[in-house]
Amino acid sequence: MRSFFKIFFAMLLALIIFTIVGVVILLGIIGRSVTPEKVVIAPNGVLVLETSQLYPEQKVANPFGGLKIGPDETPGLYDAVRLIRYAATDDNIKGIYLKTSGNPNGYATNEEIRNALIAFRKAKKFIYAYGEGMSQSGYYMASVADKIYLNPKGGVDFGGFAVQLMFLKGTLEKLDIEPQIFYDGRFKSATEPLRETQMTAANRIQTSAFLDELYGNFLQKIGEIRQIDTAVLHGYANVGLIQEASDALQYKLADGLKYDDEVIDEIRRKLGLKPDDDVNFVSLKKYEKSANYNSGSADSKIALIYAQGSIVSGDSEGPDVISSGQYLKEIRKARLDKDVKAIVFRVNSGGGSALASEVIWRELLLAKKEKPVIVSMGDYAASGGYYISCMADSIFAQPNTLTGSIGVFAVMPNMQGFFKNKLGVTFDGVKTAQYADLGTASRPLTEIEKKFVQNSVDSIYASFKSRVATGRKLDPAIVDSIAQGRVWSGVQAKALGLVDRLGGVDDALACAAKMANLSTYSLNEYPEAQDVVTRFMKQLGGDASAVMIKKELGENYKIYQQIKNVQQMNGEVQARLPFDFQLK
Repeated sequence: MRSFFKIFFAMLLALIIFTIVGVVILLGIIGRSVTPEKVVIAPNGVLVLETSQLYPEQKVANPFGGLKIGPDETPGLYDAVRLIRYAATDDNIKGIYLKTSGNPNGYATNEEIRNALIAFRKAKKFIYAYGEGMSQSGYYMASVADKIYLNPKGGVDFGGFAVQLMFLKGTLEKLDIEPQIFYDGRFKSATEPLRETQMTAANRIQTSAFLDELYGNFLQKIGEIRQIDTAVLHGYANVGLIQEASDALQYKLADGLKYDDEVIDEIRRKLGLKPDDDVNFVSLKKYEKSANYNSGSADSKIALIYAQGSIVSGDSEGPDVISSGQYLKEIRKARLDKDVKAIVFRVNSGGGSALASEVIWRELLLAKKEKPVIVSMGDYAASGGYYISCMADSIFAQPNTLTGSIGVFAVMPNMQGFFKNKLGVTFDGVKTAQYADLGTASRPLTEIEKKFVQNSVDSIYASFKSRVATGRKLDPAIVDSIAQGRVWSGVQAKALGLVDRLGGVDDALACAAKMANLSTYSLNEYPEAQDVVTRFMKQLGGDASAVMIKKELGENYKIYQQIKNVQQMNGEVQARLPFDFQLK
């Protein structure tokens, strides 16, 4: 029997070793097989750009996408911008076919791509836009095209902007859950969904103000290209004139009603091809494998650090997480690299943990003492997103960026009623000090404990305002007046001194190069791409599960995220946007 176990365990050990070695070899083979090959673009190419593609700040790389494992590989926003700009100088690319049936991207993201498309058109190359049913943000992109075509049975949404908020107070009351709420800032409405059944007057004021700004920019930019007065455009929306595709044609929002094959025929004629010739359509993903759009190979470098998502404490990693531990390391890496002469910090965040924001702010402040630090704001750079931006030498935002929201809050739920009345669960215990169990959800806070929490919120709010006053060189009284948790558009923020200039990533990089006295530079992008094995293991873990949840929930994923955010708020002081909203 002893010899049997010796043989058995020896074989088991051999099998384990063989499996590990086999997996490593297999990953190596797969890694080599999926290494992007250089693609040569044939003449008369037409770049296909789909606005239905979600563009994250940084490229979502998937080395196993061709094997249908994990999510599709997605170019980052700045990758897309650089590819479009590169295509403008590429003799093999004659035009762009812009497919605009949907658009999940934010308005500042759209602004970046739209500006690149305008530059492409200035290179005397054509852009044709087509959509079966264009959303407003899809039409915003399409408006730059030489020709806008709609499906004859399709249409375009041109009904104006609207914001809808979800309130959970009634649900919590039914569940017998009391959200104990503490906040600073008259406009700090992040807790409104938990304590109100509708918008407060202050929240309605701030939302109306920035929504009007965003809509004004929308109408102005469309009016400039289509040569229609903004008041006329607003009138179209206000009286509901655009209901059918034919209405868009009648009121000069479209240039024709055609099916996809008819648009392709027109592109074929534009290229001088015969009726039976295939059009050389090139996807953005394919074009990326052919284009050399990265900034040179100069010894002097600029670090471009992408920060997208919710700000949290710890070392977690992910496409929608800005963890203090990870970003402290990334910023420090750029700070200590002598070849990195400047840092551009790209922020697209509605905030999160106030403490994590402070940690990231501190590391950026240290970097600023050694080299220029420029912030480029995306769709959001609000609350904690503004906290980590305010120390920069210069701040760039798009006109339709949402920023500010300088305020903080804390939520500590009392679930005693829920446990006792709904579940029949009660709690008891012992403690060594009077406040040892402060923050437990099994009982309400005492009046003294409530003062402790509010004092903490007040202290962090004061620190936040102090960081802004020092970083932006503003009088503390002025900061207090424009803080209060109020959200501002990029245009408003510039007028108030919270932002220096309106512009995108390219503008921020140009500013960084000028401040560092660089005529040429190469670009280092952070966080750095992970190796094949690490990415593969993540595909099998959290990343894959997140993709599955998104796929199953569809549009309801936003609600799921909001509930997750509420869970993360428990007890920790938050510097977060006043609400999660859907902009129609």
